[in-house]
Amino acid sequence: MTLIIVFIILLSYLLIATERISNINKAAVSIFAGTVGWVLYICYGTDYVMDLHPMEYIDYLRGAVPTSYAVKEYIAANVFLKYVGQAAEVVLFLLATMTIVEILYQNGCFNFVTALLRTKSSRKILWILSALTFVLSANLDNQTTTIMMLTIMHQAIPNRRQRMILGASILLSATCGGALTVIGDPMGLVLWNMGAVDATNFSMSLLLPCLIAWAVPVAWLGRMLPERIETERMTLSFRGDDTRLNAWQRLLMFLVGIGGLWFIPSFHSITHLSPFLGALCVLSVLWVVNEVVNRRLMDSDNLERSSYPRTIQYGAIQMMLYVMGIMLAIGVLRETNVLTAFDQFLTTNVHNHWITGIATGVISTVLDNFATSMNMFSMHPVETLESLPPLETGYLDAFVTNGAYWKIIAYASAMGGNVLAIGSMSGLALLKMERMHVGWYFKHVGWKALVGALIGLAALWIVLS
Repeated sequence: MTLIIVFIILLSYLLIATERISNINKAAVSIFAGTVGWVLYICYGTDYVMDLHPMEYIDYLRGAVPTSYAVKEYIAANVFLKYVGQAAEVVLFLLATMTIVEILYQNGCFNFVTALLRTKSSRKILWILSALTFVLSANLDNQTTTIMMLTIMHQAIPNRRQRMILGASILLSATCGGALTVIGDPMGLVLWNMGAVDATNFSMSLLLPCLIAWAVPVAWLGRMLPERIETERMTLSFRGDDTRLNAWQRLLMFLVGIGGLWFIPSFHSITHLSPFLGALCVLSVLWVVNEVVNRRLMDSDNLERSSYPRTIQYGAIQMMLYVMGIMLAIGVLRETNVLTAFDQFLTTNVHNHWITGIATGVISTVLDNFATSMNMFSMHPVETLESLPPLETGYLDAFVTNGAYWKIIAYASAMGGNVLAIGSMSGLALLKMERMHVGWYFKHVGWKALVGALIGLAALWIVLS
């Protein structure tokens, strides 16, 4: 049964990696892998439970006769629900942050981006889009930021080739910005929820590598643009007669939304509650502020609100389902002892975190970087210094909180997704929106992103040494 489960999940990974060819949505594939994996697991539930949780199961029975019904109840309440909770933490955080973006967008809080693009200089447009995307993606979900900035850029730039170059710079900026913080990318959020990293330590370690991996290819892309770019006059989100929010009110909402997200690491360190609760708290405050500043508009019979881009709505739902499916599938692999066996293989035969990190980056160029990193994160538990044997601390201390292993894998998998653009959901969004071919992307962008990522990896080695 273990072989069947592994085969189904590997087949699912293959379909995820070849989404551009098969045209099968990766969210649907991940949900299939996660659900079917657990259904197959429970068919042989007694064997798996007695292998990994014998004492807990005996305590659960309390002297009762073990039956198939009892073992299914135990799995549902004590095994399966644990992984549902871990996935729900990430999904609820994404739901809260994506709703915050929607509220800010609906109230025109991102109109300053369109105002900044009123220039003909290609260099200014490139660095304005890149810098704003980098900063926003470090605070918001990087896929949502990517789609939102691509939508704004698409409205401003009529030339398709120039849009492809600028869109690539947005993708690189969103990936590097999202990888910099624990709230900018689901991978960092998972590490934070696991207790593998602290928010400040994680960001400070990846600051220089992410800046290098971002600035080097973006500066290179700037040489592909002409000196001046023709831009179209963009219609702002609101015409003026369907909102009464002035600039200060929009600034207030922007600061409440973004500033609240900055406070989430502090909220977590003070309360030790899951970060998603802090995100929901920020959402509730922003929601109240939205109701207050729009109280007159809410009573208007002529209320007309700009529609939130369907590409962002669809991308948000797809990403949440994808994350849920992948985390459930990883849970099955962990409960069947497959990941533990693979971890023992790497420990015995590789015994080097940098080689493992580079291999992870290579795999994430074709397989989605979240799926790749989650497999690597789930192989090994977070250690404590006291539990490490003295002879192995040179290798195993990389698995402690803020250890090198977590940062290497997070960086390598994130940057690997930029090489072919098919290794991340943001990259696939770019390819679809601009009808871009993977070959063109790698020829003009991907290898530049690879060079920047390798220089950043060298900087990460210096930082962690």
